[in-house]
Amino acid sequence: MADIRWYGHNCFRIRAKEGAIVTDPLDRKTGYALGAKLAADLVTVSHDHPGHVNLKAVKDEYALIDSPGEYEIHEIFVYGYRSYHDANRGADHGYNTIYVIEVENMRIAHLGDLGHDLTPELTDAIDNIDVLLIPVGGGEGIISPEIAAKIVGHIEPDIVIPMQFATDKGDKGLAPIDTFAQHLGMDLPEAVDKITFKSSDLVDAMTFVLLNPTAESA
Repeated sequence: MADIRWYGHNCFRIRAKEGAIVTDPLDRKTGYALGAKLAADLVTVSHDHPGHVNLKAVKDEYALIDSPGEYEIHEIFVYGYRSYHDANRGADHGYNTIYVIEVENMRIAHLGDLGHDLTPELTDAIDNIDVLLIPVGGGEGIISPEIAAKIVGHIEPDIVIPMQFATDKGDKGLAPIDTFAQHLGMDLPEAVDKITFKSSDLVDAMTFVLLNPTAESA
């Protein structure tokens, strides 16, 4: 059994029997503010821009992954893939790392601040994804809602969870979630605070899950 909670922007906490993973710990520049420090065994950082690398928001004694490669920490397997924070091979905003995290016999992909459609090489690497965490609100150097929906079609995850879009708390300059839903061709689901699931819950038809950001407004 695993559960996923979204704090806002690109920051999630994934909890499974192998441990707890925090992705891209956010700071107030995103419009969100974390309260108490998050507990984690592992932290992944997709890139070192403000809003993604607030390590002070995480309790000490975690392992940090902030670059491409293959890792095994606390029986959590993580695969990092080099990508770019823009459509110009990083010339505008630098690199981005896509992470595939394996826990509970499931594969969870966090795309970070991906700025381009997937190359054939990345599409091949990011396969058999059970849960996809994808930025959908556009913004400078980040995929548009339309391209985000296209990437979902390439990956065909069992569960898609959007991140980095305008909410009443933060990221207010980005597109609202409705724009992505329209491009995806699916009705907007009711938002929930977290999702809890196991591998046997996954079905062939894709499930669109909308999470409430649990961080406060900055």
